[in-house]
Amino acid sequence: MAQVKLTAAVASQEKLAEGIYSMWIKAETIASQARPGQFVSLYSKDGARLLPRPISLCEIDREQGQIRLVYRIAGAGTEEFSHYQAGDLIDVLGPLGNGFPVDGLEGKTAFLIGGGIGIPPMLELAKELSCQVQAVLGYRDNSLFLKKEFENYGSVYVATEDGSAGTKGNVLDAIRENGLHADIIFACGPTPMLKALKAYAGEQGIPCYLSLEERMACGIGACLACVCQSKEIDSHSHVHNKRICKDGPVFAAEEVEL
Repeated sequence: MAQVKLTAAVASQEKLAEGIYSMWIKAETIASQARPGQFVSLYSKDGARLLPRPISLCEIDREQGQIRLVYRIAGAGTEEFSHYQAGDLIDVLGPLGNGFPVDGLEGKTAFLIGGGIGIPPMLELAKELSCQVQAVLGYRDNSLFLKKEFENYGSVYVATEDGSAGTKGNVLDAIRENGLHADIIFACGPTPMLKALKAYAGEQGIPCYLSLEERMACGIGACLACVCQSKEIDSHSHVHNKRICKDGPVFAAEEVEL
């Protein structure tokens, strides 16, 4: 499966919460190939910003040939994207990276765990899994973006740092407070959350797949700007690391050191 670079049209854009935006893009070739857990790189119209911005796929509409990106404004590039409207053109490269494994889970229960801007890529996974879904979503406060959409695909549990909704604390606090159990874990979010989930999965003997968040440069594995420690020696760099954009962003928990 080869990535393509194309000029796509924005289909729609809306603000979901403070600093959080949802943009649908018409990109039929990318939508036809994409899998949950992958990402695309968006290019700024400002020639001074040469490097693209990687954004995870939130939803894939293969029938309409569209992809949905839900992102947080984190700098000048994403600030620019937030002003785009329907009909505006944007250069897109994708689909990039690997995805979550979705086959062979019939009859099982899966945790889909998202923290902050790690929540969006779990939505397409929830749609495509053929098993019981328990989504555990971690937010800073009660700006519960995407929560209602997850409810269409399974049970949803919320943790908030300030206690304004759901369990006060983190996603593991919500799992324990609600007495939840699962046969497999899929997660995306900040490194401390992923590190805790890796330890939890090890204690419980549960297979666990983690989507790592990292600042990326090239997005195709050439520059080695987004590496993480790994147990195995990488065939490209010949050291104990993995390129998150190329080898990931999804890894089996035991593959990586956090």
